[in-house]
Amino acid sequence: MDLDIQLAQNFSNDEVIFRVYRWKPYCISLGANQNIEEINIEKARLDNIDVVKRPTGGRAILHSEELTYSVIYPIDYKTSAHNLYNQINIALKKGLTLYNCSLSKIELEHNQPDFKDFYKQDKSSICFAVSAKSEINYNAKKLVGSAQRKMGNVILQHGSILAGNYHLKIVDYLKIENNRKQTIKEDIINSTIDLKTILNEEIDYSRLKTSLRQGFEYHFNVTFELYNEKVFT
Repeated sequence: MDLDIQLAQNFSNDEVIFRVYRWKPYCISLGANQNIEEINIEKARLDNIDVVKRPTGGRAILHSEELTYSVIYPIDYKTSAHNLYNQINIALKKGLTLYNCSLSKIELEHNQPDFKDFYKQDKSSICFAVSAKSEINYNAKKLVGSAQRKMGNVILQHGSILAGNYHLKIVDYLKIENNRKQTIKEDIINSTIDLKTILNEEIDYSRLKTSLRQGFEYHFNVTFELYNEKVFT
C-alpha cells in the first residue's frame, strides 16, 4: 500500500495503473480515519498478523484468503470520483465474469446504507459488515469491499475481493466483549460471500489476476503494460 501511495504521488496524467496483490503474512488494514484502538494489536501480533493503516477510507479488512486490488486513475471536470467508483466496480464485475461465467449473477449495490446509524453498532469496525452503494454483491451478499481517496487530480481506489472465508476471523481481533463476538460473526456470515463458496472450488489466483486485468482493459478500452511485482519488493 505504500507503493500505491508512491505511484499516485508520481503519477502521469496519461496513465492508468491497476495492481493486484496478496499479503504475507496476513494483515488487518484499517481505514484512514479509523481508530486503531478498535483492534487488539497484541493478539494480532501473537497470531503473526500485521496491522496497518490504509491511505483510503472505509473500515477494517483482514487480508487473508482474498485478492487486493488498487487503481490509480486521473480525474478531470468530466469525471467525478463517484462515477469512477461505479465504473471500476463494473470493470471488476466484467473481470470476475471472465474468470467464471457463474459470476455473471454479480450485481452492484443500488442503495446507500444509513452510515450514521451503522457506526453506532459494534460491527461497524468491519468493512464487510455492510455494502455501500455500487459495491459488488452476489445474491445480496458482499463479495468485494472498496474505498477511495482523492490525491490532487488523481483517485486512488483500494479493494478486497474475497476468495475464501478466513476474513470471518477478523471478529476475533475486535476490542469488544466476547459474548458479542459470536453475534457479530453470524452477522458477517449472513452479509458476505466468497468466490470459493460461490464456485465450490479452490481459486486460481494467477488466472483471477489475469481475468481482472482483462476486465479492466475491456471496460476502459485500455491496454496495460505488465510489470513484474518483484521489481517493487
